[in-house]
Amino acid sequence: MELDPAQTRIEFTLAEVLHPVQRTFKLKSGTIRFNPATGKASGLVVVDMASEESSNVSLDRKMHKEVLESRKYPEATFTPVQVAGRLETQGESPLQLSGIFKLHGKEHDLMLATTVLRSGDQLTASTHLLIPYVDWGLKNPSTLFLRVGRQVEIDVRAVGRLTLPAAK
Repeated sequence: MELDPAQTRIEFTLAEVLHPVQRTFKLKSGTIRFNPATGKASGLVVVDMASEESSNVSLDRKMHKEVLESRKYPEATFTPVQVAGRLETQGESPLQLSGIFKLHGKEHDLMLATTVLRSGDQLTASTHLLIPYVDWGLKNPSTLFLRVGRQVEIDVRAVGRLTLPAAK
């Protein structure tokens, strides 16, 4: 599957006392390949950490400088290793996608419960996950007036095209 950065949405939400803090990231590139017989997967999904933005310019500046350190760590990546489940020829398929998520210079095992909707060669995948960002070494952006949780909720809706291996 070749992901389309223009059609892919990566949104995250930090729980906050008064209202949730919602932000977005842009996908730089993404390829996920897997062997349906073995489930073995490969590829690379790259998220542009410097693209993080919301409607709060001062908080965005703080997030880039103090939390994400996007100059030092401009990308987050996911390397798929294994896919469990069957990709149907049409319609919805529940899949488990396991791999290595690299964030802030550190690697973490990650399993994504993913729903894939197939229509011809177009695939739309969605997943929801919780990242314990503070436990993973990122700073909590809480201030005197802003109190956020120690986890971030991430919702991904990725759109791409199914690519089959070339015949030999």
